[in-house]
This record gives sequence, structure tokens and C-alpha cells, in this order.
Amino acid sequence: MAEQLNFDLPVRAALGRDDFFVSPANAMALGLVDLWPNWAGGKLVLSGPAGSGKTHLTHVWAALADAQVITAADLTIDLVPALAHTPVAVEDVHLIANTPESQTALFHLHNLTLAEGNTLLLTGIGAPLQWGLTLPDLLSRMQGTTVATLEQPDDMLLMAVMAKQFGDRQLMPVPDVLNYIAKHMDRSFASAASVVESLDQLSLSEKRPITKALAKRVIGQREA
Repeated sequence: MAEQLNFDLPVRAALGRDDFFVSPANAMALGLVDLWPNWAGGKLVLSGPAGSGKTHLTHVWAALADAQVITAADLTIDLVPALAHTPVAVEDVHLIANTPESQTALFHLHNLTLAEGNTLLLTGIGAPLQWGLTLPDLLSRMQGTTVATLEQPDDMLLMAVMAKQFGDRQLMPVPDVLNYIAKHMDRSFASAASVVESLDQLSLSEKRPITKALAKRVIGQREA
């Protein structure tokens, strides 16, 4: 078998529908996204832990709906009119808990988008009541929004997520390596992303392919 060669190439995330691996952990969220444009009230929240696929599913929806995507921290009141003219997704709403100006902008975007007859997708870690929003009017709008939850992964989803993350880095470890990592790492999307990055960096620094022996070293260092 030819040895896998690693190069320090840019990471390009594949965010298409065909790249989204469906499992019991995310099937309900995907199903609710697929109900667009018939969302209750014209809006939907995607909730889940870091790395669970919220951004990927947001871009799947954006391609379907021809929507604009913006992070909540980048949202300002002057951007609202242009954004509200189309379907729009606002990512990482939980990160504006301590930013009253961003919350005010999101409140106006929410109202104007729906008034224009367009749809709104919001994402965040945890349920909306856990986002720490302090603007009462915005919080009340969030309480009336359907929530699609992406759960923590099973082994198959972890392996699929890692395979995609390695693929984004133009790497392709054999299935035995992915199986070993999934069974010995902390069971979370964040841990999967961290292990993939660590393995990529170690294989680059030592100019070695990603093998089970290399994976054992990375996981062993994390447990030490």
C-alpha cells in the first residue's frame, strides 16, 4: 500500500448536503430544516454542542433557500434592512449575551425579516433560554421559536465527522484508525475536532502518515 503523504494545505470545509452525514443524533434537526419554507412562524433555531454540525446544516439550508448567513457578533443595526430582504441565518447567537447592541440589531432583524415574508434561522449552543440574552423583547421572540436539537454523537457519527474533518484537510486515514479514535476519545464533537487537528499537526511535524500508533500517542497525551 502506498504511504499517505501529508502536506500543509489549507483546510476547506465541505458544507454541501451530500457531505452531511445523517444519524439519530441529527436526523430530527435535518427533518425540521427540510420543512422549510413551512416553518412555524417563519423561523427555526438550531441548537447543539460545538462541532455538532450547526454551521454545516446552516449552509445546507442557505443553499436551499438562497439565504444570507451572518454571525451574530457581526450583526449591526445598519445591516438589518439589506439582510431582511432575503431569508437569513444568524449563527452563534449565544455569543452576544453580553452585547446589548447586537441583541437590539437581532431583535429588529427578527421583526423585519418576518414582516418582509422571509424566513429566519438562528443557531446557538444550548436552548435559547440558555443563551443569556438580556433584551426582554428578543428573549420573548426566542421563546416562541421551534428548536431543532443536534445531540451528542454515537460512534458512527463520530467516525463520519472525523472522516469529513480529515477530508477537509485532504487526508484519508484508514477506517481502523477512525474506529480506534472514536472508541478511545472523549465522546464529543469538540474532542473529535481537537484530535483531528492534533493528528494533522503531529503527522506534518514528523512527516509520517496518520496511523493507529500515531492516534494512540495523541490520545495518550490528552489523557496524561
